Amino acid sequence: MALLDASGVVAGYGQTEVLHGVSVAVEEGEIVTIIGPNGCGKSTLMKAIVGLVGVWQGHVRFQGEAISGSPAEAIVRRGLCYVPQTSNVFPSLSIRENLEVGAFVRRDDIRGRMADMLDLFPDLGFRPERKAGSLSGGQRQMLAIARALMLNPSLLMLDEPSAGLSPVMMDNVLDRLREINRRGVALLMVEQNAREALQMSQRGYVLVAGENRLEGNGRELLNDPEISSLYLGG
Repeated sequence: MALLDASGVVAGYGQTEVLHGVSVAVEEGEIVTIIGPNGCGKSTLMKAIVGLVGVWQGHVRFQGEAISGSPAEAIVRRGLCYVPQTSNVFPSLSIRENLEVGAFVRRDDIRGRMADMLDLFPDLGFRPERKAGSLSGGQRQMLAIARALMLNPSLLMLDEPSAGLSPVMMDNVLDRLREINRRGVALLMVEQNAREALQMSQRGYVLVAGENRLEGNGRELLNDPEISSLYLGG
């Protein structure tokens, strides 16, 4: 049984259908990356999985249970957390306060978990009272990831985690994601830096025009001539 099974998902906005029967799956402990051209429905798929966009047809199951139509808060409580590409931290709150907000559904003592996150992301732990609005783009992304991890999810979904980052900061963020995965958290990513993402992924999906185009082992996709020419720069 897959940790996440989204099958035949049809979804969109208003009267506009964006996804035309897309299917993805994530196994326990996997890293899976979704790539494709801009506007192909990658972000819409992520939002449909976590309940931010309605699923018109098809189903989404998490840990064997149907979650299509469930409120986003209920999905989070099950252990599936999502980091959007933008507006993913509260700029007026401190690093520590953002982490506290991330644990909003927990009723236990979160101090140990917060200490773990500040240790995992040393840039945040150095001055946890800093306002999030004063952080660099890479530090904000790390804070957004740490905030999602406050709920100790079994699956972390990320939309373009390296977007807009310098090469050094991008490598830093991707290294942290590898470490998070080594700790047992499965990852589902939409990522513009397809080469780096597929290198660290067990499997990958290619979406084109709201439909599945290809699926395969991450390194096999890296070596596919069509994928290389269209999405990897040659």
